[in-house]
Amino acid sequence: MEALRATYGDDDSSDSDSDHSPPLSFPANSNPQTEETLSSALPPPPVSLLHPPNSLGSLDYLQTGQPSRVRSFPHVEGNYALHVYIPVFIPSISKKEMGQFLTRVSSVVPNLHVVDIDIPLNTLCKEEHKLEQVALGREFHISLGRTVPIRVHQIDSIVAMLRQKLQFQKRYWIDFNKWEVFVNDDRTRTFLSLEVVTGGLPEITKQIQAVNEVYKLHNLPEFYKDPRPHISLAWALGDVSGSLKKVVEQETKSSAFRGSLQSRICTSKVGGIECKIGNRTHIICKSPDQ
Repeated sequence: MEALRATYGDDDSSDSDSDHSPPLSFPANSNPQTEETLSSALPPPPVSLLHPPNSLGSLDYLQTGQPSRVRSFPHVEGNYALHVYIPVFIPSISKKEMGQFLTRVSSVVPNLHVVDIDIPLNTLCKEEHKLEQVALGREFHISLGRTVPIRVHQIDSIVAMLRQKLQFQKRYWIDFNKWEVFVNDDRTRTFLSLEVVTGGLPEITKQIQAVNEVYKLHNLPEFYKDPRPHISLAWALGDVSGSLKKVVEQETKSSAFRGSLQSRICTSKVGGIECKIGNRTHIICKSPDQ
């Protein structure tokens, strides 16, 4: 047991959320769609990342109290949080326009925070390079299954079955076409996200079905009936979906009027699927280069 704790994390944090957990969320005024593990406050990113040698910006905001998050499920000794996902990185070519969009939204909705690191978004928006490095330079996740607690004896079986079901995966492109607003299941968090509505959607849907099969065999709750794959970039406390959605719609229309709105906001190539259990990440599959 001690060896397992060293590998997957001790019991106190085994079912808490990690920096890589996406939102347990669903669109405003619709059925639940996606998932985020929400936990106690997480530490800020390394100071060196936010305050490079050529920057004179103050980092006083890092010392302020961060908004606390709560577990998405009760702590039970010996449980470990399971999360299956596609890692996503935003290409550099898309960061500038996305950063401008986030800056405009945060100027109207000032209580937004960067997902996972919980730094106020409007603080990062004061310096473009910090916004692109911190808010847009991290690894994002498209959930392929709910984040759920599992027992130690289930780990090997789940990982083996996921690898069997998902071993033959070709590389494909994902198009993030739409800014969307989601709220979590208990409506305690609202998320500003990028949704996949065309390119890559059929492939992601098939992968979700494969993960559902593994979950079902282990008596775990399956994913939402009509999943809407997305990555989340920012969050706000409580259900502010109405006001945030209105701002997003206005900014989207403004972007179209300025001629800067494109058919896709950004594109990312899928390189594989990962599974995080507690503190350990398992590579489920890596897509071949061709």
